[in-house]
Amino acid sequence: MERKVIVYNNQTGVAARIETPCTAESIHVAVADSWEKLLAEMAAGGASLVLLDIMLEDKGWGNSMRLIADIRNRSRMPIIVVSRQATETAKIMALNSGADDFVSADCNPLELLARIKSQLRRYVQTVNMHANIDRIYRVDGLELNDGQRRVFVEGREVKLTPIEYKILRLLVQERGRVLSVSQIYEAIWNMKAIGADNTIAVHIRHIREKIESNPKEPRYLRVVWGTGYKVG
Repeated sequence: MERKVIVYNNQTGVAARIETPCTAESIHVAVADSWEKLLAEMAAGGASLVLLDIMLEDKGWGNSMRLIADIRNRSRMPIIVVSRQATETAKIMALNSGADDFVSADCNPLELLARIKSQLRRYVQTVNMHANIDRIYRVDGLELNDGQRRVFVEGREVKLTPIEYKILRLLVQERGRVLSVSQIYEAIWNMKAIGADNTIAVHIRHIREKIESNPKEPRYLRVVWGTGYKVG
């Protein structure tokens, strides 16, 4: 996953100061000089962070806080505010509006890089966590909710043992691909498959009995004679 910093406004020239250290850490720096370009960069995906180079004084104060809140309402990606206005009140208002961090415009670029890396690391962990929680596999009327370890067939929940679930999930993840008995056994048990044919055959039979309306004419879990098993 690409790591990217989107610098919005860049009125203090912070993009040029962080580009070299960021590039050395394989972090791409993109500059958005308009709201439209910022939204386009945010929509481009990847592990991104928004660096808001903005004024937090005089008439720009309220607009800047609304900008932070608007970005936060659109995305979970980290927001670091960079500003010449570095009073405690400015920091508190920025953080309360949805920013994740606040630094003075004249801070050391290496310190800013460290803060960027820290926020990106947390963001990637959060994205991965949500991806795991929300991972749902579907094959026609068969559904696996991997976060909850639950299986549904035509909306009806079926109960599988942990081993049965792992075998079915493996085959669903490899939908359309035929896996041999050895491939299935080694993937599930993490050991060399010796005499595994009967073990896998028994588990496959039990899975079919639970997910197929007619196990003798399976819709989901099929055997490819002389080769192995597949879903789909």
